[in-house]
Amino acid sequence: MEIVILAVVIALVAIGAISGLVVSSRKKKQLPPQAPPAAPTITAPPAEPHVGDEAETPREEPRRTIEEVDLPTAEDAVETPVAVEDPVVAEAPAPAVEIPEPTAGRLVRLRARLARSQNSLGKGLLTLLSREHLDEDTWEEIEDTLLTADVGVAPTQELVERLRERVRVLGTRTPEQLRTLLREELLHLVGTDFDRAVKTESGLDTPAVVMVVGVNGTGKTTTTGKLARVLVADGRSVVLGAADTFRAAAADQLQTWGERVGARTVRGPEAGDPASVAFDSVKEGIAEGADVVLIDTAGRLHTKTGLMDELGKVKRVVEKHGPLDEVLLVLDATTGQNGLVQARVFAEVVDITGIVLTKLDGTAKGGIVVAVQRELGVPVKLVGLGEGPDDLAPFEPEAFVDALIGD
Repeated sequence: MEIVILAVVIALVAIGAISGLVVSSRKKKQLPPQAPPAAPTITAPPAEPHVGDEAETPREEPRRTIEEVDLPTAEDAVETPVAVEDPVVAEAPAPAVEIPEPTAGRLVRLRARLARSQNSLGKGLLTLLSREHLDEDTWEEIEDTLLTADVGVAPTQELVERLRERVRVLGTRTPEQLRTLLREELLHLVGTDFDRAVKTESGLDTPAVVMVVGVNGTGKTTTTGKLARVLVADGRSVVLGAADTFRAAAADQLQTWGERVGARTVRGPEAGDPASVAFDSVKEGIAEGADVVLIDTAGRLHTKTGLMDELGKVKRVVEKHGPLDEVLLVLDATTGQNGLVQARVFAEVVDITGIVLTKLDGTAKGGIVVAVQRELGVPVKLVGLGEGPDDLAPFEPEAFVDALIGD
């Protein structure tokens, strides 16, 4: 019996072993074979040379003794060593000083530009006056032509009445007679008895002081720079004062204009006190013995009271050195009647002595010359007729009227 039990146990153990081998073989078949991990590549540092090792086989070269080597003499040893200078970066060349063209007759040379924009006014008037019968409708058309050109209501009525009277007396009218008649009446309207010279002599030992005022956007700072060229062209020495401290680019712009004609620009910190800059400008002009000091001022109109206080302060500070010789108001001719509103505001702040009309070549409303003179009672002294540096010209009534009428 024991033998049977032992045989059964042995049989069970054998069956278990066999089944274990089968299961393990099945598990091994289900797993994919995996490659053994690659050994990390180790780059060994280059071997250090050991004492006695040489990089290469020594070459056979003749060797000299110390007696055979040429040594420097005593004279060579005490020579002054040669200094080797560091390279110096060359300074940027100073801008070349330009020589502006003379201002005499400049408006005549620019007449073609003026005629292109203003010819419609002169041609329109001549065409209407050349009609055989000048009835009321024709005279109304003449009035409309003048008003459209911004001559103004009162000057227009005055001109029409004078033309009516002279045409009635003249009777028969030839084209040449009409041209002469219209030229004379327009000259009378523009005015030939004004003193249109910019005052550049103070009558004292101090420079003449010219203050330039106007709304930002009218070309005020550019006009100040061009005016410096006009004065330099006429033989005057100029100092520029950048008192428009509220516009960041104004001082840089004015300084660039000054450098082109050799005029010094006095400037202060951004958003600084304009009166302080104006004071320093006149002080510098006196020290340099300049003929004229041009002061560019701020042109903010959004607070009328602030503008009045600011310009009034600049005027008072400048007059500590001497009288203010000229106050020029810069107006944009293309704004027409809106320019008259600006003129009234500035006239309340400072005593305007002259007018600069810019962009006169870009508008057909040349009658603003007449209107602004009537409004302020001061003459137009300078006109801008382009974007070139020498396109600012002294105003000449004859050349202006000739451009209006055309050839």
